[in-house]
This record gives sequence, structure tokens and C-alpha cells, in this order.
Amino acid sequence: MKQPRVVSLVPSATETLIAWGVVPIAVTRFCEQPRLPMVGGTKDPDIDAIVGLEPDLVVVCVEENRLEDAHALHSAGLELFVFDIDRVDDVEPQLATLAERLGVEPAPVAHGSDEVFELDRRAFVPIWRRPWMSMAAGTYGSSLLSRLGVANVFADRTDRYPEVTLDHARASGPDLVIAPSEPYPFSERHQRELQTVAPVVFVDGKDLFWWGVRTPAAVERLRDQLLHVPTENRNIPNS
Repeated sequence: MKQPRVVSLVPSATETLIAWGVVPIAVTRFCEQPRLPMVGGTKDPDIDAIVGLEPDLVVVCVEENRLEDAHALHSAGLELFVFDIDRVDDVEPQLATLAERLGVEPAPVAHGSDEVFELDRRAFVPIWRRPWMSMAAGTYGSSLLSRLGVANVFADRTDRYPEVTLDHARASGPDLVIAPSEPYPFSERHQRELQTVAPVVFVDGKDLFWWGVRTPAAVERLRDQLLHVPTENRNIPNS
């Protein structure tokens, strides 16, 4: 069977497709696949270049890509597969639908990610700085943390990705700060600032936000990291 010509505009989907043995004919610059042709970014894809490749399918995502770009691709006569991932439970059925469309038989991703752990923690998760931003419920990252038994302290916000302050974060009473490496590249240089809120653990942002074939192992890695984070000495003041 001839392999379908797929353009992936979703980093998570690109990683999954390659694991399935379906190598996209083009990806975005955020897909971290420098050996593959690139057609712009997730928010600014080169529509003409994509159309010129004559793909059988273009993979997009409600969270990652813009509606106007999806409309432009559709209007150009291209077939789209649209991911809409808000929860861990959304991952397997949508991957199964894509796999059926592509004629592949991937291993299930629910195995290893369907167990609910009971870490019993409350976490502040910054996703941006200047301004500080976090995430509410209804996002994949928040759902994954809930699966681990970690309560997102800003889960009740009405905005999907609310602007907050460190004072707001402190007042919400977190046991720890989970600082991911993306979309903002939090690292050790931010520890002094973040530890004024609660003890800090730096995690791979892909494990927290990239869904797909990595989901089961990501759940295990994050569980192991968070399980061993001490929660004493909260709200350490600046010295």
C-alpha cells in the first residue's frame, strides 16, 4: 500500500506519525524534525507551499493552529484531519481515527496512561512570563495533572490560559510549582523567583503538553518527578 502524503502542522502529531512509520512530507519548524521540509510555523504556515506539495492529508489541531489557516487549506481543496484534544481521554480515540484514515495499526496509547494516581498535591503551573500566565481546566496539561492526582490551582479560571501574578499564585496555596520547559523556556535561572511561591520542579514541557505516543511514558515520568518533590518550606521569601 502506498504511504499517504501527509503534512503535519502539529508537533505532537508529527512525533506520533513518525513513530507509526508515517513520515510527513512537511512539518512546522516547531516539530523538531530538522531533516524534514518545513512549511512555516503552527500559527503562520505557508499555505501556498502546502498546497503545492499536493498532500493527501493535512493534520491540524484546534489548540495549535489558526481557524483561518484551516479554512484556507480546505478552500484550496485539501483534506484535513482536525485534532481537538482537551483531556487525556481524548487522545486514544482521535489517534485511532487518524490511524484508520492512514491505514496503520498503532499500539494503544491508553495502556499506562489510564491509571489515576493519588499524589494529592496542589500546583501552580506557569506557562509564560511577562506576563505570567497559567492554564485552566479543560486543557490537556491540566487533565494530565489531574490524572496524577495534582490539582491545578487555577483550574477554575474562565480563560483557558489566564494571566496571573505570583501573588495570585501564592494566595492560591500551592504545594509546588511545576515549571515546564515550554512554551516558555523555564529553567534553573528562574528558580529563585518561582520558589517564592512554593518548591519548584522543572519538567519537560513536551511531557506535559505533547499528547500522542508519548502520553503513557510522559505520565510515568511526571509521576516519578512529582512524587519525590518535597513540599515543605513553602513561600520562601526573597533574601
